[in-house]
Amino acid sequence: MKLQNYICGQWVEGMGQGTALHDPVTGDILAFAGSEGIDLKAALVYARREGNPALQALNYTKRARLLGAIANLLMAHREKYCKIALENSGNTSVDAQIDVDGGIGTLKYYAAAGESLGEGNFLTEPGMDRLARDKAFQSTHILTPLKGVAIHINAFNFPSWGLWEKAAVALLSGIPVFAKPATATSLLTYEMVKDVIAAEILPKGSLSLICGGGHSLMDYVETGDAVLFTGSADTARHLRTNQQVVKSGVRFNVEADSVNMALLGGDVDVESPLFNAFVRTVVKEMTNKAGQKCTAIRRILVPKKIIKSVTDALAINLAKTTVGDPREEGVRMGPLVSKAQQRAAWEGIAILRQEAELVYGGDKEFSPIGGNSVQGCFVQPTLLRCMSPMNAIRVHDTEVFGPVATLMPYESQAEALALAARGGGSLVGSVFSNDDEFISRSMIELASSHGRVLVVDEAVYSGHTGHGIVMPQCVHGGPGRAGGGEELGGLRGIRLYHQRTAIQGNVDRLNALRQLTIDILN
Repeated sequence: MKLQNYICGQWVEGMGQGTALHDPVTGDILAFAGSEGIDLKAALVYARREGNPALQALNYTKRARLLGAIANLLMAHREKYCKIALENSGNTSVDAQIDVDGGIGTLKYYAAAGESLGEGNFLTEPGMDRLARDKAFQSTHILTPLKGVAIHINAFNFPSWGLWEKAAVALLSGIPVFAKPATATSLLTYEMVKDVIAAEILPKGSLSLICGGGHSLMDYVETGDAVLFTGSADTARHLRTNQQVVKSGVRFNVEADSVNMALLGGDVDVESPLFNAFVRTVVKEMTNKAGQKCTAIRRILVPKKIIKSVTDALAINLAKTTVGDPREEGVRMGPLVSKAQQRAAWEGIAILRQEAELVYGGDKEFSPIGGNSVQGCFVQPTLLRCMSPMNAIRVHDTEVFGPVATLMPYESQAEALALAARGGGSLVGSVFSNDDEFISRSMIELASSHGRVLVVDEAVYSGHTGHGIVMPQCVHGGPGRAGGGEELGGLRGIRLYHQRTAIQGNVDRLNALRQLTIDILN
């Protein structure tokens, strides 16, 4: 089987055999994917010429209903998609649901949220500003959709959610989507897009797909386009500095992997429900999707006086995590998605061991349940401990994209917050505490280095959505190492695909303009 690419309103194959897509449990080849020889420039021109005006001829309400139709279609094929997630990504049923349901749920959220934008084709910000002595001369700000294409370059770990969380916001805004999933796990993205195209839900040119390499994609971006990238910081830097990207001033949003942390407050007793909730959260974030989440916990900050208790509790719970073929009953964690990722994980563990001791896992010779330890891509859940984190470097700048995290002690609140910031910019950090003063201080001090801060106390420990779960209502992104970008955040997300313009003139004309649409939040 060879995956095709959907461009210029038709399915086309790339030249040559392409790249093999594997089952990471058995090593079996599932399909081939390639985009060699595809005319990327023509594909982008087609999306701008056909998709952009067709989508923008529809108002926000109509575009929102398109999202709802896509969500309903995908929901009808949900079991097929979950099976593909198991075969091509090595997901357990829980992991597959996170990806598949996450994508469908985000579409549903924006379908509902988009209805509130009404039947206009542009938006206004609240209020007007007087500019001169004459009260008749004022200004207002409007948001109009970009006239280009949204180029979405997605990571391998979420071939469903990564596709639809970006596409939902772009399509609602009236911007055609050109999707470039990571080739290694593109089978799920391909099947989903194929079903949507076959159903003829979207106007032609609204959705394009290449399953192979992006090659010279950045050479053809133009002013009015928006590029959204999820992946490594190194690749992001390479793409951002492309000559055409710089020349065109194209909007470029990056969500890069980060060294996220979880912080246990000094007030939490080892016998308390909050302590147990903290341990469960860390283990969950280490093992869900085999730790292959950009939001997974990589650093675990705990009071020095109880670090042994935390170490023991984590080790006991990690030992309960059965690793192997997700098809086998009782298996709770599958493999990494590829041999390349497996090698990178072992290399990363070796780097961390320069500053941290191994306290659980890390055995290359362990035997997965029902899996092929030679052809499979398994990595045992691995916990390390760094006893001098203030003097360390690599535990703060090395992210192992797998089931790996490092424990580190702190001696004061100030030290804990300083360690939290050593990640250099993170997507998310969690604080588990009941101490009002510490929580208030943490929320403010951690905000500058984190895109999202989850605060868990005894009132919400059993009902929060999770450290690693990205909710469409909240912004997703982070400063510094995390890329400096921002996605989702409810209707805040559509700003990326709109141009904000100050309109100056007669107040009566401005009021007439404002009557054509609705206000959105500042």
